[in-house]
Amino acid sequence: MSQGAKPGLGGLLPGAKVTPEIAMIRGIPVGEDSVSPNRHLDIGNVVQLLDFVAHVREVSRLPVGFKAVLGGIEWIRDLCMEVHRRGLPSAPDFIIVDGSEGGTGASPQTLMEGMGLPLRESLPLLVDTLIEQGLRERIKVICAGKCITAYEVAWALAMGADFVNSARGFMFALGCIQAMRCNRNTCPTGITTHDPRLQRGLVVTDKAERVANYARNVMHEVGIIAHSCGAPDPRSLRREHCRVVMDDGLSRSLEDLHPYPRVQAG
Repeated sequence: MSQGAKPGLGGLLPGAKVTPEIAMIRGIPVGEDSVSPNRHLDIGNVVQLLDFVAHVREVSRLPVGFKAVLGGIEWIRDLCMEVHRRGLPSAPDFIIVDGSEGGTGASPQTLMEGMGLPLRESLPLLVDTLIEQGLRERIKVICAGKCITAYEVAWALAMGADFVNSARGFMFALGCIQAMRCNRNTCPTGITTHDPRLQRGLVVTDKAERVANYARNVMHEVGIIAHSCGAPDPRSLRREHCRVVMDDGLSRSLEDLHPYPRVQAG
């Protein structure tokens, strides 16, 4: 429904990146800017969202969900109520919640720093709302939003995420230096450019090994954290396993900060 750092803004593919191959795939003119709308034109409310989920599921025969940056939680409650009205099979199979920390270097600074809730607020809001509505077992929760280190991944799993996406971590492993030129076709490391001269900076054989090492090491270290907490595996991490250091230097249990809600009757 929106990308981390630019909720309410559509994507821009600059004309310099619209090669004949890209133009053929996307059905757009070669060399012209391609500006995406700021929203899905056929999704204006939770009824239409569930209709669209059902359509994609029927066509693809695959699990279907959606990704969103949360600015509030009421519309998720409305979505849950509509699912209960239609029946559990109508629910999305997963929801990806992206924190305001997400997005790319192509995002406007105003949106990057001022719009959307950070993951540390939006993830517990989503998980707790699904628990309240009795839909936590039906809907898987995926999170994204600058989860780069094993500590951040472990926190997200303890908070209730089923698994974690990390775009930024893999970009760093590829060699991203955050030059903020993702949309200009002038990325100095060759990652987000179609310029053959700049692309030579990305040596696939070298970067592939680095990316694989990053993935293996993060998973290994999350496992170490889980075992140190007495959990048999990372998926067994719960809020009682984690304590958060506050501004006064003292720590509080994650379960104390975000107590598990009760399932609402009816």
